[in-house]
Amino acid sequence: MHTFRQSRPTLEAVAAHAGVSRATVSRVVNGGPGVRPEVREKVRNSVEELGYVPNNAARTLVTRRTGAVAVVIAEPESRVFADPFFAQQLRGISRELSEYDTQLVLMMVERQKDYARIGRYLSAGHVDGALMFSLHGDDPLPTVARRSGLPAVFGGRPGWPGAEGDADLLYVDTDNRDGARQAVAHLQERGRRTIAVINGPLDQTSALDRMHGYCDALGIGVHEADPALVAQGDFTAEGGEHAMERLLDLCPSLDAVFAGNDLMASGALRTLRARGRRVPEDVAVVGYDDLEPAAWASPPLTTVRQDVEGMGGMMAELLLRRIGLAGGKHDAPPTPVVTPATLVVRDSS
Repeated sequence: MHTFRQSRPTLEAVAAHAGVSRATVSRVVNGGPGVRPEVREKVRNSVEELGYVPNNAARTLVTRRTGAVAVVIAEPESRVFADPFFAQQLRGISRELSEYDTQLVLMMVERQKDYARIGRYLSAGHVDGALMFSLHGDDPLPTVARRSGLPAVFGGRPGWPGAEGDADLLYVDTDNRDGARQAVAHLQERGRRTIAVINGPLDQTSALDRMHGYCDALGIGVHEADPALVAQGDFTAEGGEHAMERLLDLCPSLDAVFAGNDLMASGALRTLRARGRRVPEDVAVVGYDDLEPAAWASPPLTTVRQDVEGMGGMMAELLLRRIGLAGGKHDAPPTPVVTPATLVVRDSS
């Protein structure tokens, strides 16, 4: 018995169906310029009706693009998949990339040797650019990106040596310092006088900037902060839980706490309940991020909102513009973006 497979539609077949030249179809399929909108729409309708699928290998030879972008998160997968922050950011990135028919390749750092693996992959021509975020202190990823020769956009204010003087560096962040300042000022306005802070890892600029904002509101320098009111977390609920235990042991009279993200704030709420402290009557709590679980907390969490999904989309947009897939030729070159932070007041304060 013979089996027959329907032959794949060709560019010529699409051109005949749309009543245009093969070259016009090629420009539409490969995202080239110089095609009127009505013609482009006609070709796309024919592509869809005939089920034409471009040959990626051939398209890469023509366009010198792979149609893919690497998203590199400098965290292990156990952290990435447990924190809704990363899901929101990836959603924004994916949505923007899909608008330009560009695929997302997710890469995470589980072990030190993963940096070499990521470097080899980026340098091998598999992707057109890279989005990198959640970097720590002396993270090798900026060097990996530079050696690959690929365009890159970073999530968060760069903190590595020489970053401030690099005019080509692109990043997206929120105003973490001002957001923390708003949070602590709100607690002060509510009459709180002994305000503690639970920090994220201070080798990340977001956590460091939030610590500076906490101290700004108190009118002190970072090195003047009371050690009994400062506890280190790791941006996880468990980290917030343990940090809150330490704070209560060192300063039982504290009446407020600012946590550097919502997960740590949720851990702090758990410890306060276990210790018999009422929120907000005994201890007011403010978090940071305003992801969905903040509104579900008990009590609902006062927090600082940053548009995490929107920031992911902005990162992708900046990269696509640098690659040349988004924006017109007369657009101004892409520049770093810092978005405002906004306090959202709920029952926990």
